[in-house]
Amino acid sequence: MNDTTFLYKDTSGNPALYCEDVLLAGLAAKFGTPLYVYSKAQILRNIRKFKSLFAEGDSNYVSYAIKANSNPEILTILAGEGAGASVVSGGELRAALKAGFDPKKITFDGPGKTDEEITLALRSGIFAIDIESIQELSVVNDIAASLGMKASICIRVNPHIDAKTHPYISTGLSHNKFGIPFENAFEAYLLAHSLSHIEISGIHCHIGSQITTLEPFIESAESIAQFISELKIKEGIEIRHINFGGGIGVKYHSSVSHKFLDDKTETPLPPIFTEKDFQDAIFPILSGTGCTFNFEPGRAIIADAGVLLAKTLYTKSNMEKHFVIIDASMTDLIRPSLYHAYHQIAPLSLTKGTPLVTYDVVGPVCESTDFLAQDRSLPKMERGDLLAILSTGAYSYVLASNYNLRTRAAEVLVEGNSYRIIRKRERIEDIIA
Repeated sequence: MNDTTFLYKDTSGNPALYCEDVLLAGLAAKFGTPLYVYSKAQILRNIRKFKSLFAEGDSNYVSYAIKANSNPEILTILAGEGAGASVVSGGELRAALKAGFDPKKITFDGPGKTDEEITLALRSGIFAIDIESIQELSVVNDIAASLGMKASICIRVNPHIDAKTHPYISTGLSHNKFGIPFENAFEAYLLAHSLSHIEISGIHCHIGSQITTLEPFIESAESIAQFISELKIKEGIEIRHINFGGGIGVKYHSSVSHKFLDDKTETPLPPIFTEKDFQDAIFPILSGTGCTFNFEPGRAIIADAGVLLAKTLYTKSNMEKHFVIIDASMTDLIRPSLYHAYHQIAPLSLTKGTPLVTYDVVGPVCESTDFLAQDRSLPKMERGDLLAILSTGAYSYVLASNYNLRTRAAEVLVEGNSYRIIRKRERIEDIIA
């Protein structure tokens, strides 16, 4: 059985898709489509699984990568659970502070921080600014000096490890823009040690996103442990904390299941490692350094807690293809267009005996890349039929755009049998004013 709060329930003879105890078709009727819907129970279930890896009172902790989904209500839930926060902009930092994240558990990542963002981070008293270049290190020192402060920093090292993920979301190879290569990291730490307004708090590493095997993480942890040991032996510089980054992959196939969903494209994939597998493989290596540590999942906390609801506008066929044209598009979910990412698509209601048809599920945007799925087997669709695009809690609304002057969709949070709007649907009047 899937570990999900999105399930088909058969209450009136035909199975219908629910989020917790709320009928998704009812939300579509009330709020319109496209519509993002999130399950609070699933968010809590996911963050608490990661928290359970640490003992009560442990100084190690789990952070949330805010770039995955920055809705203020979702941030407040996670801050209330005691999570730390990984931010990559001044806007995300402000959102994290407003939501109640402890500044001492906030880190500021990203290779292109502005002077204003660095100043905000220093004045906010966050745990660390993660340094991604030698030049940035000098800039942070100068700004800290101008404020009469010491800047707490981690240096982001690039271990040149292939995370075996899509090249667009790989960050740990030498040709990626992120971090300082291991070959130059000694130089960076020596410079940091010599600067009067820098305090070395730790080391940071992040090798990519949607990583579904443990081997890249193990290799990364071992490389960091060796580097920390050599830095202390050769230069006498001691690292106190490891920010191990994120990148833990999630299951996008077969998010929901039902016997009427005989989708031949839902091929079984090798199982993704569990949170416990991650703990058993990685924690001993990091703990062996004598450092405290945190890691920063984003997708793994929020992806399967959200769905995108859409309505069928038209169906059509040409000589080679059958199309379902829906009112959601690449402006609502760009992942399939951007790097052929897979999301399961499921009707909100099922009827026994409906024949299966192989469709391209596409949006109304005037681009050939505007597709949500290609060659996907679905029950025969009709105009007005409703669909759910599964596991869209991460990297969906945060990547939404107004291309073709499309308004961004509303967001709804479900809790048990109740629900509420947590972001209103954007109005065209606000865009063209």
